[in-house]
Amino acid sequence: MSKDESVWTEASLEEYLESRGVSRRGFLGFMTTLAATLALPVSFADKAAAAVTADNRPPVVWMEYQDCAGDSESLLRASRPSVGDLILNYLSVDYHETIMAAAGHQAEKSLEDTLKNYKGKYIAIVEGSIPVNKDGIYCMVGGRTALASAKEVCGNAAAVIAVGTCAAYGGIAAGEPNPTGAKGVMDVVKGVPIINLPGCPMNVVNLTATIVHYLTFGTLPPTDRYKRPLFAYGKRIHDNCERRAHFDQGQYVEAWGDSGHRQGWCLYKMGCKGPSTFHNCPTVRWNDGTSWPVQAGHGCVGCSEPGFWDTMSPFYDRLPDVPGFGADVTATKVGLGLTAAAAVGVAAHGVAKTMQLKASGGDKE
Repeated sequence: MSKDESVWTEASLEEYLESRGVSRRGFLGFMTTLAATLALPVSFADKAAAAVTADNRPPVVWMEYQDCAGDSESLLRASRPSVGDLILNYLSVDYHETIMAAAGHQAEKSLEDTLKNYKGKYIAIVEGSIPVNKDGIYCMVGGRTALASAKEVCGNAAAVIAVGTCAAYGGIAAGEPNPTGAKGVMDVVKGVPIINLPGCPMNVVNLTATIVHYLTFGTLPPTDRYKRPLFAYGKRIHDNCERRAHFDQGQYVEAWGDSGHRQGWCLYKMGCKGPSTFHNCPTVRWNDGTSWPVQAGHGCVGCSEPGFWDTMSPFYDRLPDVPGFGADVTATKVGLGLTAAAAVGVAAHGVAKTMQLKASGGDKE
C-alpha cells in the first residue's frame, strides 16, 4: 500500500492493521472515540485511518520542564488506544525522557538528531511550566535551562501541544508569588502554531484527538482565546454535569458525607467550580471513561482555567452569587414562566463570572 493513498478499503486496512499487530476491533474503537470527541461525521474515519497509519507520520518529541509528570501518567493510562499502540503504531515518539529506553547522553542524542533531521517537521509536546526568572536557572534538563530548551525545541517545531495546566498557563508553579517566574509555553515561544490542553492532568483522549486532527487535516483544531481546542473546552462543565438536575432542583450537598452527598446531589455549596470552568470532563472522563472528580463525589476545582490556583481558591468555598432554585416548587406556585426567568438568571451569572475569570470557552481566536 502506498503511503500516499488517501482512501483505505476495508480489506487493505485490515491487512495493514494485522501486520502492525493491531486488532481491527481495537482500531475501530479508537476511531469511534476520536470521532465522537471531535464531533466529526463517520466519513472522517477513512481519512483519519489513512493519516494515522501512514509511513510518513511526523516525529514527536515530548519535553518535561517544571512538572509532576501527571500528564505522562495520564498518557500511560491510555487504553483506546493503549500507550503501546500510541507510541509504536500511531505516533513516532522519538524522545520522552520519562518512558524512553535510552538515558543520559543517548537520550539527548536522540533529541538532537530529531531536531536536526526534522527541523520544522516534528510535533513538540510540552509538559510543565517554563521558569524565566534569573535566566531560567530554576529548571535544568541535560545541562540546559528549560527556557533555552523550549525556545529551541518549540521554536523549530511544526506545531506545539502544551499538555496540562502548567505548560498552558504556568499552573501551580505560577501561583502567587511565583518565585521562579513560571510561564506557559505560549508566553515564552512565539511564531509557531501552539495549542493548549490544560487540566491537572490533561485527558489523553483530548491529546490523541488533537494529534489525529493535525495528522488528518494538516492543522490544529479551532481554539478559543486561550488556545484551547473548542471540541474539548467549548462547553461549561456545569452544563454537562450529571448532577446538574439537582442544581436546578435546589438539591445541594451541605456537608461531606450527608444524605445529599450519598445521593449524588449538586456540589456547588461545597465549592464546585463547574459553573465557571470549560472542559469536557463529564463526557470523556478518566481511566477509560470510568469516572471523573464530580462523579466520584468531589467538586471541580477549575484546573483547566488560567490561574486557577489563585482565582478558584479557596477550593471549598462556593462561587459567589450563583443562585439555586427549586424548579419543582417554582413551577407549581408561580408557573413555568418564572422558572424560565430564573434559568436565565443563572445563565447570566455564568456569563458574568466567566468574564470575571477570563474563561471564555466559546470565543474563537
